Amino acid sequence: MNAPVLETEEHQALRAAVAALGKRYGRDYMTRVTGAEGHPEELWSEAAKLGYLGVNLPEEYGGGGCGISELSIVLEELGAAGSPLLMMVVSPAICGTVISRFGTKEQKRAWLPGLADGSRTMAFGITEPDAGSNSHRITTTARKDDDGTWLLSGRKVFVSGVDIADATLIVGRTSDARTGRLKPCLFIVARDTPGFGRRRIDMELQAPEKQFELTFDDVRLPADALVGDEDAGLLQLFAGLNPERIMTAAFAIGMGRYAVARAVAYARERTVWKDAIGAHQAIAHPLAQAHIELELARLMMQKAARLYDDGDDVGAGEAANMAKYAAAEACVRAVDQSVHTLGGNGLTREFGLASLITGSRVARIAPVSREMILNYVSHQTLGLPKSY
Repeated sequence: MNAPVLETEEHQALRAAVAALGKRYGRDYMTRVTGAEGHPEELWSEAAKLGYLGVNLPEEYGGGGCGISELSIVLEELGAAGSPLLMMVVSPAICGTVISRFGTKEQKRAWLPGLADGSRTMAFGITEPDAGSNSHRITTTARKDDDGTWLLSGRKVFVSGVDIADATLIVGRTSDARTGRLKPCLFIVARDTPGFGRRRIDMELQAPEKQFELTFDDVRLPADALVGDEDAGLLQLFAGLNPERIMTAAFAIGMGRYAVARAVAYARERTVWKDAIGAHQAIAHPLAQAHIELELARLMMQKAARLYDDGDDVGAGEAANMAKYAAAEACVRAVDQSVHTLGGNGLTREFGLASLITGSRVARIAPVSREMILNYVSHQTLGLPKSY
């Protein structure tokens, strides 16, 4: 795409409106919710009422009729206010996109209105204990029974928000009748389905969204649990993974912006001897560099979102991976420098930056590691040979 990526007046108005909402809640709200082992229900509900959660979903199902460009703005601005909603990455971005693009009419009617107005949420399960980043080694399999139903067996790990989700969109594999090989497919598994087990994973990371391990032991699913075409599972999967990477970039950029803003405010006020510490280049230059890197990452995120919304899945795949990589690296450096700027205060609860040291690393690891993104770019973009 050679055209410059510039935001429209509507985008700028959306940013301002979401920023105002985020400011009313802020970091203190998220800290209280997390400390109480709760969920940000008030913020989620208000964002939904204002149409922000479903801004990317079709208007005919109650959504805003826009795209990932707009949804990423919402998440970024909430993050910049210190109150990001991680489930936005999963429920409207991944699951909502997949169902709106490939779901049956019945699936769209059943799920999209609720995903759009926030009354229903959906989790997403792809990672497995033994597969890691290699989706070709996914062992969760589904076989069709004689009565047309599906029997699903396998395990998933690091699945966010299962405790609050009405269903989980599971990436499994089915046998191709023509070749006998396994092919990816997606299934909607309702939370109360018999045989659907879940166990919370004890994480050092403190966040409202809890992580779970899922087990499926011949879980019987109705025929209509299969999303889309059984023979187009890979296409449908990547239709959800590209938005996931774009939204992860938005999450990271918002977090980085929040950290830098806190550090800048401190550097303006904190005086040592006779000058504010922000007057010293050893403080000012690293913060300026962090700001520049976040802005550059946002440009790549905007490009990826634009390509995706324009229907260029191939171009969006490359850009989305680059955006996720750039945003994660920029976020980690921004948080690190912000904490360093505050010195000992950066490690106190009062300033709320220390918890971001762990949180910022998430974008480097999930939903795909930075090393796998470098593999993607070296092989797909640069044409270098694989070592695996």
